[in-house]
Amino acid sequence: MFKKIYLFIFISAITTTVALAQQSVDVNFNGLGYLDNREYKAFIPRSRTYSGTRTALDFGLNLDSLNHFVVGANMLHEFGAIPFYVDVAPVAYYHFQSPTWLFNAGEFPREGLTTDFPRALLNDTLMYYRPNIQGLLARYKSNDGTFTETGFIDWLSRQTDVEREQFMFGASGKWRPDAYGPFYLSHYFFLMHDAGAAILLPNDHIGDNGGFEIRAGLDFTHKQTTFDSLSFEAGTLVALERDRGLTGWHTPAGIVASVYASYHRFAFFDEFYRGQGARITYGDSYYEKSIYNRLDVIYTPFLYKHIKGQFVASFHFSPGHFNDNQEAFRISYDLGRKVIARFK
Repeated sequence: MFKKIYLFIFISAITTTVALAQQSVDVNFNGLGYLDNREYKAFIPRSRTYSGTRTALDFGLNLDSLNHFVVGANMLHEFGAIPFYVDVAPVAYYHFQSPTWLFNAGEFPREGLTTDFPRALLNDTLMYYRPNIQGLLARYKSNDGTFTETGFIDWLSRQTDVEREQFMFGASGKWRPDAYGPFYLSHYFFLMHDAGAAILLPNDHIGDNGGFEIRAGLDFTHKQTTFDSLSFEAGTLVALERDRGLTGWHTPAGIVASVYASYHRFAFFDEFYRGQGARITYGDSYYEKSIYNRLDVIYTPFLYKHIKGQFVASFHFSPGHFNDNQEAFRISYDLGRKVIARFK
């Protein structure tokens, strides 16, 4: 009995010592600069120029190889704006990561976690004005790399006497029957819950708005030599809308198809939509049209380690509007996590 107790104490002491020896503090700095000019005749309120710089600085306490705490801030300056920083978003979260699981709890960057959602569901201005998720996120990835699934909940507004209670929850995933084969299936879903303020207004109703996409794709990136990357996707888009107690579910649907190809520093992306028109609050407005096509022509002049600069010329085609266009330059940089102290 005592030998077992001593053995347990000895193993625990060694495990604790190893864990303490792995503790460290690191720092990360990253940012995004953008100049995004949009000439939209189809949606005049969104025909404007977005410009600014987001910079994020955070410090991480690494308890071991799996458990981490991160604190910092993500700051936005819009060119010409006064005060200088028009928005400061706190970064404070617990992060767990193993070969198969990732879990975040707190206020953490959405980059690389939900930024793969189609623009019909989550538009691309979120990277400018709402870079963080406030809530929880979990991701599972199978050991053989054939299956990935992510689920999250993101609080948008806390209920007060005058402020509404709003949050969104969603999931995305991808499955490849063969880890090295070109065929895959993917899905994306989110729903925003919009409840009233604590002091209810007359004729106010709880609303739900969101949508989902299911796609089949072929990725020939590692199967051919002409292009650096080549992929095709096709599927269906379904919007989800209702005012509780007033209407039932309204589910306009349509088909989507896209192609992406890149060669050295040039790339293009083309997506076509045909359907009933999807009114998704956080989605791109063009998908409200019954027919829509978007062509992105992309040039990457700056590509150095953790720095990437891109010019993107976008052409939008919808009924009655064939000359809507958009020109954007974005430069992103991420210096990676650098250890600045270790504890033993």
